[in-house]
Amino acid sequence: MSKKPIYVTEPDLPPLDELIPLLERIWESKRLTNGGPLHQELEDKLCSMLGVKYISLFNNGTIALLTAFKALKVQGEVITTPYSFVATSHALLWNGIKPVFVDIKKDTFNMDPNRIEEAITSNTSAILPVHCYGTPCNTEKIQKIADDYNLKVIYDAAHAFGVKKDGVSILNHGDLSILSFHATKVFNTFEGGAIVCHDMKTKKYIDNLKNFGFINETTISTCGINGKMSEINSAIGILQIKTHKENIQKRKKTHNEYTQQLKGIKGLEIPELEKEETTHNYCYFPILIKNDFHITRDQLYNNLIEHNIFPRRYFYPLISQLQMYKELPSSHLKNLPIANKTANSILCLPISSNTSSEDVELITDIIKESAGL
Repeated sequence: MSKKPIYVTEPDLPPLDELIPLLERIWESKRLTNGGPLHQELEDKLCSMLGVKYISLFNNGTIALLTAFKALKVQGEVITTPYSFVATSHALLWNGIKPVFVDIKKDTFNMDPNRIEEAITSNTSAILPVHCYGTPCNTEKIQKIADDYNLKVIYDAAHAFGVKKDGVSILNHGDLSILSFHATKVFNTFEGGAIVCHDMKTKKYIDNLKNFGFINETTISTCGINGKMSEINSAIGILQIKTHKENIQKRKKTHNEYTQQLKGIKGLEIPELEKEETTHNYCYFPILIKNDFHITRDQLYNNLIEHNIFPRRYFYPLISQLQMYKELPSSHLKNLPIANKTANSILCLPISSNTSSEDVELITDIIKESAGL
């Protein structure tokens, strides 16, 4: 049993002695929010780091997603995936938009592009895919469908900070991409998020929307919301940039150790999410527990918890099985066979920049014992 709890992830934190000078700057300026100098500095640094043209910082990823739908005037129905964190679909309902679920591909856990066209109706206005576990969606095929039917594409890229395909940021695809900087993410600002867009006109509109619609002190152009990131959260983000690459390499090491220790176990599948053309961020380490494993997925989950180890069944239950969604026609089990099967067999093991080789050995030993080895 682990002496300390080992959670599915652990947030990276900057050294306190580096944070204090930035806090002193904030205290001196008394500028706590409303797009202060640290906020602007973080936006500039993130654009450079991520290889994107424009980014608008938010207080969290969910408010960013809500604002994205408003910015693009999305309404009616949106085609999306049931295999995600609930915020993806909740943001649709909050905007009075009907989610239409399509199944996922078993090799990527992402929305199956071949299922999109059959879900399009006269009420469809957008497609909302998720880069699940940081694995890029088939952006080319999704964009072709969107162009053919005049649909918007908004990517939930909460898992995809720093991910590139063929050397280019996947955040540059679609009309907008939404990031989360929650404490569980590979890049955090304690709480935070962002919208990535492609032109200054759109950025200015998004920035107005996240500040109640204010253009200036006396002019409100639209019905906005309060989605601003504070100066303190911005300061955290500025410091996180300094250690981000090093932290990703530590995650990669853990990923490789898990892979080496767990390969060949009957009934346990390690998805091949790390592709040659992709710069991965190792945000999760998912495994699939099949029917021929020695015990069930939930029994293994409970075995690990009994040893003070806390994996997560991301994503179980499916969004489509939750009370507010299960009556939708697209939530029917027959419509989502792969997503349902995956949700019932997935287990994400602890991984962070602080996960040690000893942690990996302890966790994999418990899994091997549970496998009857």
